[in-house]
Amino acid sequence: MDAAKLLDPEYAQFLEKTSTEWTLDNLPAIRTRLSADFKPSRPVRYEERWTTDAPTAPGVRLCIYRPDQKSEDQTLPAILYLHGGGFVLGCPEMADDYLADLANEMKAVIVAVDYRLAPEHPYPVPLEDSYTALSWLFRESYRLGLDANRVVIMGHSAGGGLAAALALLVRERAQYSVAGLVLIYPMLDHRIGSALAPTDNPTTGTLNWGREANRFCWQCLQGSYDSDDAKGFLFSAALAPDLEGLPRSFICVGALDLFLEEDVEFALKLSRSGVPVELHVYPGVPHMFDQYPGSVTDQCRHDVAAALGKMWAA
Repeated sequence: MDAAKLLDPEYAQFLEKTSTEWTLDNLPAIRTRLSADFKPSRPVRYEERWTTDAPTAPGVRLCIYRPDQKSEDQTLPAILYLHGGGFVLGCPEMADDYLADLANEMKAVIVAVDYRLAPEHPYPVPLEDSYTALSWLFRESYRLGLDANRVVIMGHSAGGGLAAALALLVRERAQYSVAGLVLIYPMLDHRIGSALAPTDNPTTGTLNWGREANRFCWQCLQGSYDSDDAKGFLFSAALAPDLEGLPRSFICVGALDLFLEEDVEFALKLSRSGVPVELHVYPGVPHMFDQYPGSVTDQCRHDVAAALGKMWAA
């Protein structure tokens, strides 16, 4: 089946993508290329912070984005943001323009987490870094001018997978309460692209992010961890037997994305668990479609903003 025939013509750039060999030897070059590809289109000002000031333990690095104009509200809603990159690539600055625009549009403070990357730092390090950042956000909410009752966890791709796992970890530890969970084409199931995959859709994963990349990145994150233990859902959120107790959730994904099946199944599992969930499947677009201009990109950003507003108003 030729999935390219299903591609929205506005996103023809994806037909020009070259294949990448995902190996440990090639990973440094892939990281270098990503850094060169994702340069902000304009200077963006963010505040760099660390979760601890101790010189011997610098903690987790954070990039904080605020609205350009001060709000009349005494406290602002907050987003803890986790970037994409397959658990092995990227940093908060990769989404500079988007995060700055979102902070302005939503009149919110965004705390973007520079979690440590696999394979140098396999599971559970990225998840624990994310939890450390969330703890810091709540601890510092007064100084930051944040409303601790309006904190949303959000992520793209691998960051969406971490966001889902973080929401499950928040449920397990019962220290904090979050107002919402926003997952943009999240990477949830370590089995996808392998022989263990519960489904294999021939129309997905042939444009941009494919099965080889997915297997490699999950293997990097997994390291020596045995995902068959009782807490395997904190490694791969799709393994959660139920999602009861998670906050109101939003999920969106392209119909040509490798993650289509796992994202739709996660949305259904949220619904079966009694969690309010909003799901959008955008026709004709693959993974990372929103990195390019187009009507579906505009629709996605509108849908995300609307979902955030509903979560903070609830």
